[in-house]
Amino acid sequence: MERRNLLRAAVLGGSAAVFGGTLWRGAAYAAPAQPGTGPYGALGSPDANGIRLPGGFTSRVIARSGQTVSGTSYTWHNAPDGGACYADGSGWIYVSNSEINPSGGASAVKFSSTGAITAAYRVLSNTRQNCAGGKTPWNTWLSCEEVSLGYVYETDPWGTNAAVRRDAMGRFKHEAAAADPVRKVIYLTEDESDGRFYRFVPSTWGNLSSGTLQVMVAGSATSGSFTWANVPDPDGSPTATRSQVSGSKSFNGGEGCHYADDTVWFTTKGDNRVWQLNLTSNTYELAYDDSLVTSGTAPLTGVDNITGASSGDLFVAEDGGNMEICVITPDDVIAPFLRIDGQSGSEITGPAFSPDGSRLYFSSQRGTTGSSSGGITYEVKGPFRA
Repeated sequence: MERRNLLRAAVLGGSAAVFGGTLWRGAAYAAPAQPGTGPYGALGSPDANGIRLPGGFTSRVIARSGQTVSGTSYTWHNAPDGGACYADGSGWIYVSNSEINPSGGASAVKFSSTGAITAAYRVLSNTRQNCAGGKTPWNTWLSCEEVSLGYVYETDPWGTNAAVRRDAMGRFKHEAAAADPVRKVIYLTEDESDGRFYRFVPSTWGNLSSGTLQVMVAGSATSGSFTWANVPDPDGSPTATRSQVSGSKSFNGGEGCHYADDTVWFTTKGDNRVWQLNLTSNTYELAYDDSLVTSGTAPLTGVDNITGASSGDLFVAEDGGNMEICVITPDDVIAPFLRIDGQSGSEITGPAFSPDGSRLYFSSQRGTTGSSSGGITYEVKGPFRA
């Protein structure tokens, strides 16, 4: 599926503001004042968990920070952040990072074929402020440290094999990772106000022990062509990786990253944008930019973690905003999918779909308390689009 430039349309509240072709480029649009309904319809009243969902969807709490996960003896970690799901026979596993420093790390919850929780356990320990990360095609979890000179750790979602630090992937303020099996690279975001967008080219696909770290080189415009250049010193000391290559493109606070269909999307929180790299043409453009909303309410604010469904829909979690997960469809519709009430001091993290696409997992990092010890991890089940 080829996604069109999402800035061409924002469909909200049943009304459409559509700008096609060159007429749209560089233009601003006025979003309707009413909240969007999107492909799933309007959000309902808060359920027992304080979550507003479209009709046909239900939520449940999977785990709470500092409390044992139901049916297990394992205590869930504080500040749950980035996550991913893995098939496990007829069941599945959800892995979640812990964005605290020190300690950090990551944990996992295992589910049966019916969705019952069967186990919970630690998969990574003694790391720092593990924020987002990414899933590999060979079913490991890349857990990224969001600290200066942070590392990427490759972890086993089953908790059988010891986690391995992947030094060759560079030392910087890592945020998210996304694997591209076509080009056999891993894309990486950097959470700095002048961060860069990277890719790691392993010497052997499926083995991240060695390879080449590269940085995106492009102009200052919001669209154009790009190339890749090798980072001379991935260790980032004494010169930060983002400062080593002349002409490398600066991004304001890199966050979530998602790959599908020869396209990679990533978010930047400093300017509330979703960027789209078209990998077959080596061009980039904005997929969403709330600064182009000239009146009304922007449909998406506080962009953060991002994931995709089999339908081609993107799901973008908000850090702030209205505490929503918003959907961006292949038909250029941008609207809330869910909203968490009563947790304005938190952020939504770790959205990931179960292997069959029927359940969406995510966390409220600080829950109702506004503290890292108040994190809540949820599951939403319902008729997601195929």
